[in-house]
Amino acid sequence: MQSINENDFARIDLNLLVVLLVMYDVRSVTQAANRLYLGQPAVSAALKRLREMFGDVLFIRTSHGMTPTPRAEQLVQQFCPLMGDLHRVIFTPQAFDPEQDCRSFRIGMSDWLEQWLIPDLLSALAISAPGVDIKVVAADPWQAIPLMEQQQADVVIAVGNEASRDLTREKLGPAGFRTLWSRQHIALDTLTPAQFVRYQHVLVSYRGASESALDLALQRVGLARRVRYVTPHFSSLPLLLQQLPLFATVPQGLAPAWCALYGLKAAPVPVEMPDYELSLLWHNAQTEDPANRWLRDTLRSLLQRKMTQA
Repeated sequence: MQSINENDFARIDLNLLVVLLVMYDVRSVTQAANRLYLGQPAVSAALKRLREMFGDVLFIRTSHGMTPTPRAEQLVQQFCPLMGDLHRVIFTPQAFDPEQDCRSFRIGMSDWLEQWLIPDLLSALAISAPGVDIKVVAADPWQAIPLMEQQQADVVIAVGNEASRDLTREKLGPAGFRTLWSRQHIALDTLTPAQFVRYQHVLVSYRGASESALDLALQRVGLARRVRYVTPHFSSLPLLLQQLPLFATVPQGLAPAWCALYGLKAAPVPVEMPDYELSLLWHNAQTEDPANRWLRDTLRSLLQRKMTQA
């Protein structure tokens, strides 16, 4: 792309180009003044400045009105499409039509949210927004804020309450946890605190910690558990539960699918522990963008429906 010298444009009044195009159309200073709601002296002064700008008389007074010179003809041919494009850019409202437009969106989320949401999201988009593609960007609770501050995602589905002046966080509501196990290895239908700590546990930790809020809740009632396995990923847990006598305490949204697909049993966590808060997080620069607003509306509707079902 050819570089633009801003100083060149600083010396030019683009309103003069409007006078040039109207003069070419009506071939009369008086009629140009009427159309532009200006006085004749103002149009005459603009015409003088146009002549100085382009080094050409541009219009010759004849018995048929103000006749354009070849230079004026050339300028009008070049400026007409440019001014039309400029008008569309300035005055056509930005819009996004999911049924017609093609767009790729980057959504930040952790792997459990991907398991929980993406199958339903892609199924819905295949019908309502066939030209929309989705790219998931890994975003655990510690990555969400810097990811969005650097605008490496369009929206992040986040857990937590961290804030940034550059971002907007919309809280969608709390959600809880469920404990899962395989009845082939742990023959229980219900779960008490004593049974809960009798068996070993698997834990998802994005920073490799061997304790979580659940361990603090157990300490408050004088109990402790052994965490046998720590991983930053949820995907391996149902396979481990199928093979070993282990408990996994996970976000409640995962429980129905894991029970159906892997034959697991789910129960409420047998000690009181805090819920987590699901939010949408986006950069303030994207707030008024129609495509981003549509994406947020779509994700909000999906999350609220899934949270009701969980």
